[in-house]
Parts: sequence; structure tokens; C-alpha cells
Amino acid sequence: MSEITRSSRAAFRSSLERCKRSLFFIPDFYRTFIAAEEEVGAMFRNTDFDVQGRMLLRSLELVADATDGQPAGLQELNQRAMTHNRHHLDISPRLYEIWLEAIVSSASVHDLQWNEEVEDAWRSILGFAISYMVRRH
Repeated sequence: MSEITRSSRAAFRSSLERCKRSLFFIPDFYRTFIAAEEEVGAMFRNTDFDVQGRMLLRSLELVADATDGQPAGLQELNQRAMTHNRHHLDISPRLYEIWLEAIVSSASVHDLQWNEEVEDAWRSILGFAISYMVRRH
């Protein structure tokens, strides 16, 4: 976890707060993600996106906490890894890169202070989570 700096976590959290102020951040993300891959659309066919969006926002906050070694964040990451592994939802590891590109793309539109440092923060924080999830698939 040492490769993710305090400033990266701060940049990610600040950017996420700015994105959360937009009513369209989460819907835009899901539209982008679902449009990127037919398999993703099928997975979300019967989804309540209000509930799903709230869960996603909370998970993003907790992922940042996990990179800081905070127990609640690590617990969330463990739970998501378990629910998404081959024995449960069986989310293909190749879909995580698509997910990452969709969420970074959406965040870049909704964070009016987006810059290279902020993008690097999103990619390092979420890359940490993706690596964790893929290793436990």
C-alpha cells in the first residue's frame, strides 16, 4: 500500500466529492460502462441504479480508506472481492479495465478541477482495488 501516497488519496477523495455533487456522475458512468461491453449490459439488466449508485459511491470512499490500511475499507474490499469472485458473481477480470476506463472517463467530465494529478490518483487508487479483486477472482 505504500505506493499510494497521502496526496494521491487526498486528490482522489477531493475529486470524488466534486463528482458526487453532480447528479449525472453515476448515471453517466453506468451508461458508459454498459455501452462499452454487451456482457456488462446483461449483468445490469435488472438493477436498481439508485441503490447501485449509492453502493458504488460508498465503495469508492472505502477503497481509498483501504489503500490507507483502514479496517472498514479493507473489509469492504474483501467483501467486494468475495462477492465478485468466480464462486459468486464471477466477474471476469478483463471487465475491470473496462470499468476503470468508464469511471475515469465519467469522473473527468464531472470534476471541473480534473487534471493529470487527479487522473493519476483515480488510476492508482482504483488500480489497487482492481489488482486486489483480480488476485482473489
